[in-house]
Amino acid sequence: MKKAFFHGIIAGILASLAGIIYFNIYQNALGTQFNKIVNSRSIAGASLFACILMAFSYWLLEKFNKEKLKGILNVVIALLSFASILGPISMSLPLDIQNPELFPGLVVPMHFFPALAFYCIAPFFKKNHDSLAA
Repeated sequence: MKKAFFHGIIAGILASLAGIIYFNIYQNALGTQFNKIVNSRSIAGASLFACILMAFSYWLLEKFNKEKLKGILNVVIALLSFASILGPISMSLPLDIQNPELFPGLVVPMHFFPALAFYCIAPFFKKNHDSLAA
């Protein structure tokens, strides 16, 4: 469990960093200010939560010896990432926000950062089944 939790934390930190960097670059490049709606804390919190949840799901599959279902879990994670973008796309922003049409371009890519970070570091946490020691 500790290893899975650590995996989730590391992936969450990487996803948080990517999200916060993207957030700052996007706002500076386009001159937008969506800080009333999204901020670094919310990006980090959502990324950490999502990655820990993914790591816990992987841990459950390993605990119950269902590792062959990881492919299905990956598909579910991808589908949930796509489904999660419906919220920001359909969101009505406050009237005092300038350029509300740019908001989806800011938040939609960040919904995929946790899954990407998790999948990128997953091989580093794989169990070693190729042991030659008898």
